[in-house]
Amino acid sequence: MQLYVCIFCPLCLHTCLVFIHETSDQSKVGSKSSSSSNPSTAKTGSTRSSWTVPSYKESRELPTPRTEGEILSSSNLKAFSFGDLKAASRNFRSDSLLGEGGFGYVFKGWIDEQTLAPSKPGSGMVVAIKKLKPEGFQGHKEWLTEVDYLGQLHHQNLVKLIGYCSDGDNRLLVYEFMPKGSLENHLFRRGADPLPWGIRLKVAIGAARGLSFLHDAENQVIYRDFKASNILLDSEFNAKLSDFGLAKAGPTGDRTHVSTQVMGTRGYAAPEYVATGRLSVKADVYSYGVVLLELLTGRRALDKSKLASEQNLVDWARPYLRDKRRLYRVMDSKLGGQYPKKGAHAVASIALQCIGNDAKARPAMSEVLEKLEQLQDPKYNVTAPQVDTKRASSSGSVPRSPMKAQPSPRRLSGSGSPLPAVAGSPLPACRTAQVH
Repeated sequence: MQLYVCIFCPLCLHTCLVFIHETSDQSKVGSKSSSSSNPSTAKTGSTRSSWTVPSYKESRELPTPRTEGEILSSSNLKAFSFGDLKAASRNFRSDSLLGEGGFGYVFKGWIDEQTLAPSKPGSGMVVAIKKLKPEGFQGHKEWLTEVDYLGQLHHQNLVKLIGYCSDGDNRLLVYEFMPKGSLENHLFRRGADPLPWGIRLKVAIGAARGLSFLHDAENQVIYRDFKASNILLDSEFNAKLSDFGLAKAGPTGDRTHVSTQVMGTRGYAAPEYVATGRLSVKADVYSYGVVLLELLTGRRALDKSKLASEQNLVDWARPYLRDKRRLYRVMDSKLGGQYPKKGAHAVASIALQCIGNDAKARPAMSEVLEKLEQLQDPKYNVTAPQVDTKRASSSGSVPRSPMKAQPSPRRLSGSGSPLPAVAGSPLPACRTAQVH
């Protein structure tokens, strides 16, 4: 469904025409679609990549805004011809299709490891090729933003961009292939094998490392679209952030935020950013807290198939995060009770701090990462006796029977009330002067 609404913006004192694109589960505002835009949304049973990403030094320096020519000439990326990528993907055949997102279609391809020339299927290096739809919601600007950021920022928890194609009207991106697909698929796809607790913690730590790297860069980067579908997993379930089309340079000097049009995904977007258009790294921290809740509960950030009071994950889960004796009521039933109580309580405490209404009180991602890494200590990984989850219905209703296991102490910090303005309503867009 596509809607156009007029919203009076108190920041710019104008009435803005805002495009809203909705899907069944989530909604995005601005030029992005809410569909998964993963470089490699792997199909069930897809072939694993035989390519190991080469080691490289972390690079965190990002220069000031540049022209398109400067970005493409200094990106250190391979400039592919459209013909090369047609050959690499077997002419973009349907059986090479991995997924579809707001950017366009994602195809599986093969290139030579040394020359990066197209190779025969099953030989060389497996890659994921994103092909921009001519009528796509993201468009050339976000394609260029992706090249700009991933062409310069390198980290083990950011997906590796190998090259791009700017051939006539064709715009494509070539990434390393991530054989395990997205976190979203593992948590929510029907028939997917449940992720055990240890893997969930590993994914949470890897994603936190990626965000912490961006926030602590010499020129700070705000990711702005952190969500489960943008967290990709390699063959060992190492998490890597993908899709930098909405990334934004952070504030400089003594500024605390940048002002920009509100763009992102409903359910993940921080309330202060939605309300004012003022963007800071603490908006990413909020989104990270929402993903932690998804890992804990197995529920989507926004799910319109639930009862009205349960559609917004933050609003529904927040009261249970405060009480260690009731936390089990919102834990993912697919875990079958096989999770460490101390570890779960600690993750819930971190999530509660991240989703706090006061942005300034939210922890920095470096602090979140440090706390999560401490949970790898064996004392946090003693699995509790299996919880009886038979009473938990498929609709996700909260079981009411008490748990008879011994509770573990946990400090709670952060507070906040539900955000009725966010749940069940589209994000308003505020067009303000964009700070670069």
